Amino acid sequence: MPVLNRLFRPVLVAACVAVLAGCAAQPLSSKLRAGPERVELSGVPFFAQNAYQSAPASMAALLTQQGDEVTPGTVEKELQLPQKEASLREGLAATARQHGLIVYPLGNRLDDLLEQVAAGNPVLVHLREGFGWMPSWRYALLVGYDRTNQQVLLRQGHERRAVMSFREFEADWAEAGNWAVLVQAPNQLPASVERARWLKAADELAAAGQVNAAKMARLQMP
Repeated sequence: MPVLNRLFRPVLVAACVAVLAGCAAQPLSSKLRAGPERVELSGVPFFAQNAYQSAPASMAALLTQQGDEVTPGTVEKELQLPQKEASLREGLAATARQHGLIVYPLGNRLDDLLEQVAAGNPVLVHLREGFGWMPSWRYALLVGYDRTNQQVLLRQGHERRAVMSFREFEADWAEAGNWAVLVQAPNQLPASVERARWLKAADELAAAGQVNAAKMARLQMP
């Protein structure tokens, strides 16, 4: 056993260094540093997430914020879970569009997300949860941040105000592929909106049969 320890010790040390390096938080942009020190979107609805309900609960909160009367249970049926668990991201986007809403994808930097939160837009994110060989995966809503303490605020699981460090969030978000989207009303432009990305989202809304909503979205672009 001591021989094995000596053999594996360098591997373990190298792995730990790699993990720590990967968890280093990206520096915030000067634009974000000039913005609010602390933001919390306290008006974003919250539904406690039962087992396998992180996606329905998160989407139900976004739909409720836009004025739809839904519950995680009704959204779960729209998503056809658990049968379509493997295509859940596509199902979330399709569900939002069926409600006449724009699905606007965001970039892969923490800055991109926090800029939207500072503008009042909650962000739907996909995160790894837990460690080890068999991690689980969860959807959550990013609804706040604190630059001084380097923390984000999430609607996640059974917690209305789950606090997570920038580093931990970035690591868990990266493990899930840096997937993050806004679910917006068609007349509600994101912060620093990219014209081509917004118009593509409008085209996808039209393809889902929401022609009038897509037309409204296109009118937001001069």
